[in-house]
Amino acid sequence: MADAAPRLHELVEQMLRAPFPVRVRAWDGSQAGPPGAPALVVRNRRALRRLLFKPGELGLARAWVAGDLDVEGDLYTALDLVSGLLWERGEDARTLARALRDPEFRTAARGLLKLAGLPLPPAPPREEIRRTGHLHTRRTDRRAISHHYDVGNDFYALVLGPSMVYSCAYWESADGTLEDAQRDKLELVCRKLDLSPGQRLLDVGCGWGSMAIHAAREHGARVVGITLSQEQAAYARKCVAEAGLTDRVEIRVQDYRDVADGPFDAISSIGMAEHVGSDKYLEYAHVLHALLKPGGRLLNHQIARRPQRDEAAYGVDAFIDAYVFPDGELAPVSTTVGHLERAGFEVRDLEAIRDHYALTLRRWVGRLEEAWDRAVHLTSPGRARVWRLYMAASAVAFERNRIGVNQVLAVRTPESGDSGMPLRARTWN
Repeated sequence: MADAAPRLHELVEQMLRAPFPVRVRAWDGSQAGPPGAPALVVRNRRALRRLLFKPGELGLARAWVAGDLDVEGDLYTALDLVSGLLWERGEDARTLARALRDPEFRTAARGLLKLAGLPLPPAPPREEIRRTGHLHTRRTDRRAISHHYDVGNDFYALVLGPSMVYSCAYWESADGTLEDAQRDKLELVCRKLDLSPGQRLLDVGCGWGSMAIHAAREHGARVVGITLSQEQAAYARKCVAEAGLTDRVEIRVQDYRDVADGPFDAISSIGMAEHVGSDKYLEYAHVLHALLKPGGRLLNHQIARRPQRDEAAYGVDAFIDAYVFPDGELAPVSTTVGHLERAGFEVRDLEAIRDHYALTLRRWVGRLEEAWDRAVHLTSPGRARVWRLYMAASAVAFERNRIGVNQVLAVRTPESGDSGMPLRARTWN
C-alpha cells in the first residue's frame, strides 16, 4: 500500500505542532496535504535520512541540492508557506534541545527514522564548501569569494543578463526591463557620489566591471576596481578594453585592506560589505575612511537583516553559509551606520530599496529557469539548484521584510565641518 506521504505529512505536523501548509508527494506515488497547495516532492528515503542526521535548514538544503527533494507548483508560494514554520522558528542548540525533551517530538522523530530506513547518512553534495582556517583572513576571504563568484562567467551572464550587475537594480516600474533598471542603479550611485570628470573612484568589490565602466564612460571618472575573483577580473579587463577605457579604468585582484594608493575622491561599495564579517566591519570602515580625501563620499550598498531581541543569538543562515556566501554575515542597518560613524564618517543619506531587490531576484530566477538546461551544462545540476533556491528564497525574504537592502551615503567631513553636500541633498532624484 502506498502510504508514505500521509505518514510523512502526519509526522511533520506532529513535530511542528502546527498544520503543514503544503502537500507532500512521496517516492511511492502517494500524496497528502491541502488540495491545490504546492507539493513538497520527497523523491526517496535518502531525503529523510539527510533531515534526520542534520535536522533543520542544512538537512533540507542538502536534500534539495542533491535532488532528493523538490517542489511541484509555484516555488515562491511554497517557500512563503513553509518559511514561517521552518526558517523563523530557529535551529540553534537550545531550540533543538527543547524539542528533544518533548515526548511528542521524540515519538514523531522515531516514526520518521522508521520511515527513512537505517543506512548511514548520505555524504553532503559536492557543492557544499569544506571549511578550513579562521574567518575573514585574506586567504579565507579569497577562498570564500572564489566559491561564489568563480562559478563561471558564462553562467553569470545567463542569470544576470547583458549588464552583468550582481546587485539590486533600481526600478522605475515593475514592468521595466532588467537592463534599464541596472543602468539606472549605476547612474544613481554615480549621482549620489557626485562624480565629475577626472575624479578618482575606488570601486570595492567591482564584480565584472559594470560600475567602473559606467563611471568612467558616463562621468569621466578615473576608476580603480578591486575584486578577489580571478574570473571577474579577467572578464572586467576584457570589457574595459572593448569599451576603450584602459586609460581610465584599472581592474585589480586585490583585498580592500591592501589598497595603498589613496586618497580617492569617492568610493563605491556595492554588495561587497556582506562578505566583510561582523568582527572586521569596523576595520573595513576605517580602511575606507582613510582611503578617502577630506570631503570625499562613500556609497555603501548593503543587504541588512532585521535586528533581534538578543543579538548574541544571531546565527548565519545555514544554507547560505554552506552553499552560497561562505562566511558572509548580515547586520542591521543601525549597526552598519554605527560602525561608519565610529570610523569617522558623517552619514548624510540612507535609502531603503528592498522592494527593488525582490523584483531583481525574480527576474534572475526567471532567466535561470528559462535556460535551465544550459545552466546545468555550465555548472552542475546541484549548483543550478543552489542558485534557484537561494534567489527565490531571497526574493520572498525581501518581500516579507525579513531582510532589506540600503544605500548609505557617507562623507569624510573635514574638520571645517563643510560636508560639500547641497542644502537639499537628494539632487540625484
